[in-house]
Amino acid sequence: MFEEKIVLCVSNSYEKKYYLNDDFQSLPQQVKDELKIMCVLYTEEVGGILSLEYEEDGSLQFMVQAKEGDLLFDEIGSALKIKQIREEKKELLEALETYYKVFFLQ
Repeated sequence: MFEEKIVLCVSNSYEKKYYLNDDFQSLPQQVKDELKIMCVLYTEEVGGILSLEYEEDGSLQFMVQAKEGDLLFDEIGSALKIKQIREEKKELLEALETYYKVFFLQ
């Protein structure tokens, strides 16, 4: 269906920036705030760049990047933190997947 994955949001620890895709501005403010807090806390704790991207089937994936030679990036901590987020924010993540399937995939 789509050639590229759809990015929901990105948090970048190198530039200290957060981005929410304009296509998702219709999300409730509380959801947008929770996404921002979740992603920024991740990058502050682990480092690197975290992006939440939708697959073609509507599933939400955590994509992590780190600059080559970044000695402060914690790869093991990254995997553990993502596992923790998936458990603690399960309802939010499932709701975001449902939202995407309803409003974007129809």
